[in-house]
Amino acid sequence: MRLAFWRAGKDKTVVQRVVSKPAPAVPMPVAASETGDLDLHALGQALVRKRGWIVVPTVLAAILSITAVNMITPRYKSEARILVDGRENVFLRPNGERNDDQRNGLDAEAVTSQVQLLQSRDLAREIIRKNKLAERPEFDPVLQGFSPLKSVLALFGIGRDPFSLGPEERVLDAYYERFTAYAVDKSRVIVVEFQSRDPELAARVANSIAEGYLVLQQNARQEQAKSAGQWLSGEIENLRKKVADAESRVEDFRSKSSLFVGTNNTTLSNQQMGEINTQLNNARALKSDAESKARLIKEMLQSGKPIEASEVLNSELIRRLSEQRVTLRAQLAEQSSTLLDQHPRIKELKAQLADLDRQLREEAGKVSRSLENDSRIANGRVEGLIASLDQLKKQASSNNGQDVQLRALEREAKAQRDLLESYLAKYREATTRENIEAAPADGRIISRASVSNVPAYPKKLPIVLIATLATLLLTSGAIVTGELLRTTAPRASAAFAAWPASIRAPSLVPDLPVEDLEVPAAMPIAPNADASLTDAAAGRGEIEQLADDLAGKAGTARKLTVLGTAPGESITLTTLTLARLMARQAKVVVVDLAGAMPTIAAASTDPAAAGLAELMQGQTSFAQIITKDRQSRVHLVSAGRPGFDRAQLQSPRLTLTIDALLRVYDHVLLDVGAGSDLPAELLTSQARAVVVPEPSMAPDARAAMCDQLRAVGFAEVTMLNEPYRSSDAIEPGPRMVAA
Repeated sequence: MRLAFWRAGKDKTVVQRVVSKPAPAVPMPVAASETGDLDLHALGQALVRKRGWIVVPTVLAAILSITAVNMITPRYKSEARILVDGRENVFLRPNGERNDDQRNGLDAEAVTSQVQLLQSRDLAREIIRKNKLAERPEFDPVLQGFSPLKSVLALFGIGRDPFSLGPEERVLDAYYERFTAYAVDKSRVIVVEFQSRDPELAARVANSIAEGYLVLQQNARQEQAKSAGQWLSGEIENLRKKVADAESRVEDFRSKSSLFVGTNNTTLSNQQMGEINTQLNNARALKSDAESKARLIKEMLQSGKPIEASEVLNSELIRRLSEQRVTLRAQLAEQSSTLLDQHPRIKELKAQLADLDRQLREEAGKVSRSLENDSRIANGRVEGLIASLDQLKKQASSNNGQDVQLRALEREAKAQRDLLESYLAKYREATTRENIEAAPADGRIISRASVSNVPAYPKKLPIVLIATLATLLLTSGAIVTGELLRTTAPRASAAFAAWPASIRAPSLVPDLPVEDLEVPAAMPIAPNADASLTDAAAGRGEIEQLADDLAGKAGTARKLTVLGTAPGESITLTTLTLARLMARQAKVVVVDLAGAMPTIAAASTDPAAAGLAELMQGQTSFAQIITKDRQSRVHLVSAGRPGFDRAQLQSPRLTLTIDALLRVYDHVLLDVGAGSDLPAELLTSQARAVVVPEPSMAPDARAAMCDQLRAVGFAEVTMLNEPYRSSDAIEPGPRMVAA
């Protein structure tokens, strides 16, 4: 980009040779911008301009909907609620279902099946007959008379002609149109709803449906019990004959094979075997006991030990001999105290003691021999019992085959008998249920329908609101769509394409020799072609008025490119002053693209901060290049540290950086200086230009400059009368606080 023709001394002959016709007027704001973004402000203005096309149809739709809902005959709705719990009378419940925990609960499918039962045609016919609905014109359209409109619509397949249906079909259609039954989520409650023009009829029919549903279930249970009783009575007669035949076969076979039954339901042979086996065990025990006692007494006699066996001690003779022995020993002890051992009396007493001991041993020997005899007797009894047991075993083994056949016959007879008993129990239960008129149903009414005073149809307020809002949205959408279609063609691009190729070059203004440029005679001379700032501004400076004007156009002046031909730091100082004034009303950031590092560094709170050049090289983050102004809320972004490579500012990533700033700040001011080496797309895309000229620049050169800047893509161009001077410093007001 080259702006060399703005340099001092070359502004008198500045001309636009390449412009063959006047620049077009700035177009009105359109809904779609040059980049395809929607201009909501322009769409809002279009809706305001054409508000008549929105208000009138909306009001008409509201009036028509109000009239329509008031003309419709209202319907009243009543509802009844049924709880499906599968309850059963505890006294009538079968014996196998006495425990409630063993009964299966109703699932969602069972409740849905009950809803279908409520919608059955049999129940509907009963309700229609009971409430005489066929006699009401509301349910039979034929009673209202002939309707030519319905007949014509039926010819085109829209609806059905009532005269083509039978009376029952017409009433059923009207009945199902007004009847609704559904199950409440996560419950076993069924809601029965019915609508009618008569609120009392609606409540009466809803209650009739609930009661008819329960009666239908009770009748079904009674019919089921009656059918079961009839079937069971025939089966019971057959089973009685089978049980009698089976039991007679069992007894005949038992008498033929001598398999008589004793106590404990066992055969005689088995019972005898058990008794003999018990006797055999007792005999063996007696034999073993006698042998043990006899052997013990013999061992005591042979060893000379005192006889202490219970059989010996319990003998009456041995007890008397023991008492005499004790007496003699007492006498011997008494005499031994006065007499010597050779005294006759002492010898006599010792002889008597020895005789008593001999008699005791002889008596113990007799007891031992008696026990041996008992052992031999028990042994003989054991042998006899063993022989009898063996004989019974042989007899039992010969009867095993017959016993197997007998058990088979008994099992068959028992099975037939058990089946007969179960059938008899079920027959008694079925007969009881058949005779009881009020059989329990699977549900009960928990809420009866009541008369409603509020119409359920039509819903006047929702219908009116929906019709009104729908008309409002449709008309607004039609206007917005038409505005978008009308502004589809990119006007700025078309105007840009009308200029010669030299103006659409990458530079804003072609670098032409000064002597080749001519000023058209008809071109008006004005210091500012788009937004002139006159001396009529009361009490405010030129930059301050421009700041207020730009801050009030946040939608169209978000990106400002400040450029010009003023020497030194005038462009940067003008940019900072304009940004500080705009920061009173919005969030503003200044991006230094001219490399005016001393001025930006002096205004920044961090003079050594990195800039765009370091960001393009990836040496710093996006947040680290943004600093604050010392005197205001303005944020600053420098071009780079001293000695940076300006070639980095040609990177395509710079455009993405500017777009990112536009998403965060209300206004982004680009200080481009003379802008001789920057891409044109970066500066002109969706941007408004603020030009800082030299004071000595002629008015005709200023006008030509504005036209050229508009031609290359700037949406609007504002040219100042003179650059900012340091002596005109504008201090921030009391509202300006450092961010």
